[in-house]
Amino acid sequence: MTKELTGRRRGKPAGEELRRRAVAAVLEKGMTGHAAALHFEVSERSVARWVRRYRKHGHLREAPRPGRPSRSEPERERIFAVLEKRPDLSIRALQGALAAQGLVLGTGSLQRFLKRHGLGRGRHPARRRKPAPKAGGRS
Repeated sequence: MTKELTGRRRGKPAGEELRRRAVAAVLEKGMTGHAAALHFEVSERSVARWVRRYRKHGHLREAPRPGRPSRSEPERERIFAVLEKRPDLSIRALQGALAAQGLVLGTGSLQRFLKRHGLGRGRHPARRRKPAPKAGGRS
């Protein structure tokens, strides 16, 4: 099997291309679900579910997942504007700057927003612990 199809992380959903190939192997080539699962390095249960979905709906797209929409995404430009002026802000400082503008977001929401956009924050440099002194440093 090609690396780009099976090189996914464990526990992550299979891409539509992988699902399409597995279903085609079963329905068009007559391969068993077990053989297709081994060939495409997925579970038999997944192959069976994909075949069932294709037969019932005529497509392999994932069903929409439940959850509430992000409150931070509609305010994306506002958050980026604050970060553009002061890119070194910690999460708490960013939270305070946004609150001053009337936008109240939780720390977790901001962390997820920043991570989603590749701007994840570690601890603020001023709050990092100082390295421990080396042993035998004093005479």
